[in-house]
Amino acid sequence: MKIKPSPKQLEFLDWEFGVFFHFGIRAFFPGHRDWDGKPMPAEAFNPTQLDCKQWVRTAKAAGARYCILTCKHHDGFANWPSKYSDYSVAQSPWENGKGDVVKCFVDACREFNVKVGLYYSPAQWGGTVKFENPVEYDDYFINQISELLTNYGKIDYLWFDGCGSENHEYDKDRIINVIRTLQPEIRIFSMWDPDTRWVGNEDGYADMPNINTVDKAAFSVLAEGDRDVGGMRYLPAECDMMMRNTWFDCEANVDMVKSVDELVGIYEYSVGRGANMLLNIGPDSRGLLPEADAARIVEFGAELRRRYIPLPFTAAVKEGENRWSISPDERRIGCDPKDYRSLLADTCIIEEDIADCEAIEEFKLYAKTAVSGGIVCIYSGSTIGHKAICRFPTMRVRQLILEVTKSEGEPKIKSISLCKVN
Repeated sequence: MKIKPSPKQLEFLDWEFGVFFHFGIRAFFPGHRDWDGKPMPAEAFNPTQLDCKQWVRTAKAAGARYCILTCKHHDGFANWPSKYSDYSVAQSPWENGKGDVVKCFVDACREFNVKVGLYYSPAQWGGTVKFENPVEYDDYFINQISELLTNYGKIDYLWFDGCGSENHEYDKDRIINVIRTLQPEIRIFSMWDPDTRWVGNEDGYADMPNINTVDKAAFSVLAEGDRDVGGMRYLPAECDMMMRNTWFDCEANVDMVKSVDELVGIYEYSVGRGANMLLNIGPDSRGLLPEADAARIVEFGAELRRRYIPLPFTAAVKEGENRWSISPDERRIGCDPKDYRSLLADTCIIEEDIADCEAIEEFKLYAKTAVSGGIVCIYSGSTIGHKAICRFPTMRVRQLILEVTKSEGEPKIKSISLCKVN
């Protein structure tokens, strides 16, 4: 059964690429790990050069359309002066306890016209409110979420981390009612009443096929198996991953900063498989992005812009119930068409029209060869969805033919393009 995406979900997929910022008390305690229970006093939090504009400006330069800030991680430290916690920026020396990282972040996103995402860990081990007391903790949870969704204007995306919540019961209906009432247009990641789902790993890769109509989804690295999502739903996948090998501790492991080649590969196996890519950089204890990470993400963005420049082919022409083709566009080439019967290509980008549903389940790409005009199958794939990036050996293409060999419902194509990336 195929299900129609909501307008919010279609827009989310158009964002394609986002940047995660894991920042908080952990930035001041290198070597600490999730759930290790080691004390991290609020007095240590003092990012004297905090510059969220640098974070978001860098993400924007790389081509990101949305950014997400960890407002409260598993340690319980709040990056805003929460009235419901005695473990927050208000108890730190930073700006004499008057600072607000969340406000700085949201303001920066708005200045650079980037969608605003806020991360909140439902579970926590730190702070004075005890996770083991469900009734008290639900009140605390709802009060803090209400602060985040009331005090900073429109929030586009609320990111719930399932880690630590595997066996805990929350008052889900009450929590979701508050969120949907305060921010009716918000998107919720994973957990309850989701609009998007976790891809199931923290390496950035979507599987193939990537089927977005699901009745179960992964929600935590610590959970065994997937969790029911409340019936069959359309839930686009998001692929989160780290620039280094840790979410925080950014000042360590400089040699682990991913190369541009690796980042491009992850992009092609996330965005190029119909999902979104969410790349994390941990700002350091100064409150700045580390130089190596900032430089690398900008290089990555430049490489994406270089690679995917469409060659001068025509728009897709439908040639039958399940076939489309593109050919060199003589008008755009601007030379004698006899000299341009074919063009060198190695990448095909296909976008399915998914406004009504994702219908395509299997497809093949054929190329009409340059000299003899023979038809050769150059790629066999499964789902397309929002976008499929299909790589093949460099060859001269006189015509590119897409044939949908299996679909549930009528297949619809938004666009087909060819590129020469290598």
